[in-house]
Amino acid sequence: MEGITVKRIPRTPCISFALACLCAALVGASSLAAATTQPAFVPFQQFLHDIQSADAGSYLIQGRNALKDSASLVEMQRYVLNLYQDVHVSQSFLLGNDHFDCVPMAEQPGVRRHGLARIATPPPVTASLQPGTMGGGQVGSLDQVTAIPSQLAENDRVDTLGHSRVCATGTIPMRRVTLQELARFPSLQAYLQKTPDGAEHLPSKRIVPPQVYSHKYSYTYQNVTNIGQTDTINLWSPYVDTGADQIFSLAQSWTVGTTGTTQTAEVGWQNYPGKYGDERSRLFIYWTADGYQSTGCYNLDCSAFVQTNSSWYFGGPFSNYSTVGGAQYEFLAQYYLYQGNWWLGLGTPGNVTWVGYYPASLYGSGPMSTSAQLIEFGSESVGSTSWPAEGSGNFASAGWSYAGYQRQVWYWAPGGAAYWVSLSVGQPSPSCYTIDGPYWGGYTPPSNYWGYYFYFGGPGGTSC
Repeated sequence: MEGITVKRIPRTPCISFALACLCAALVGASSLAAATTQPAFVPFQQFLHDIQSADAGSYLIQGRNALKDSASLVEMQRYVLNLYQDVHVSQSFLLGNDHFDCVPMAEQPGVRRHGLARIATPPPVTASLQPGTMGGGQVGSLDQVTAIPSQLAENDRVDTLGHSRVCATGTIPMRRVTLQELARFPSLQAYLQKTPDGAEHLPSKRIVPPQVYSHKYSYTYQNVTNIGQTDTINLWSPYVDTGADQIFSLAQSWTVGTTGTTQTAEVGWQNYPGKYGDERSRLFIYWTADGYQSTGCYNLDCSAFVQTNSSWYFGGPFSNYSTVGGAQYEFLAQYYLYQGNWWLGLGTPGNVTWVGYYPASLYGSGPMSTSAQLIEFGSESVGSTSWPAEGSGNFASAGWSYAGYQRQVWYWAPGGAAYWVSLSVGQPSPSCYTIDGPYWGGYTPPSNYWGYYFYFGGPGGTSC
């Protein structure tokens, strides 16, 4: 599968101040309006009409598409039309190169699939961290960072055509699932899988042998029974060279059930040009109930996640990204099992919004119906003979503002008490990616504390 063709960016890490400035210019971004040329606006009803009247022949001959055959397109048509069955949209807008539709909360795919008579009540507050008697001091300069309470800056709340990107009360923003995007994959199953081959990891245990592509990591982990975890993730947008058959680069946390079938709830940022169509990291979520085999999807691309808040845009880009040696941006992400639902919180310490949930019933009788047994934090990339940068593109030893980091990492034990992590380091590809830490950076609430943190990432390359 091939994504869009883009200009090749040098793959070497930043090794001097001058090169760091160049890398900062290449990696960082600060304006959605200037990032790409936006497509023509397509009203929602016209979009549905175009799906119904799509001709397989026109999709099969397009150079960017990997569509296997006309039967695969018919399956995709049915899938998209079913996803939007009985959905009424009165407001749509452009965000990056995507359309988003403001879908009534009760009409979103997750609510219809689960047959919900009402939306679940979120946790009353973010559970309090109980750090015990941890010692240590503040990290000093590491305190200078911009934590983003929202994906979009104030000046990005209206698209270039004047459409508001703020959905009305009672509706949620749903990134439009298009045939153009699906046709870049050979089949519907390939589209829904986390990567084209469907191979994934349980990195502290094993790596599933890929069919074509392979996954590489810089990550940390802890085997511990839990009902969720919290992680503040440094936000970057590393280059992914689709011309070299690189697939994606991401940073995330994994909440994992390991007793029997591997099950996950995942969240982070991801640069995946083959899916999203451009070179900017997007906010993403993912889940699987059977080890990435026949279940799972990104964002709201299938009827799994129930979104309850309109302030975050799954599959959408960010207004700002970190730059090497310059401004640093981050966001807090957490999962918490509450009253039978895995709730997702996004925001900043002290300002977390419960955005929605995966019903625990998605996991059947598997481990995550009641708890998780493993937590993981770090980065992942996918390629065949070449792999993209992770994090900033620098190795973890480059440190503050030159390498990616994750911080304020802790978990909830069954019963609701919260504890600092005790992480082990996994490095399947140390020639391309590394971990530095974890370290203790102090805990002085309610100020901007660091707690446990680590640096991650690297330049990638062809010898991973």
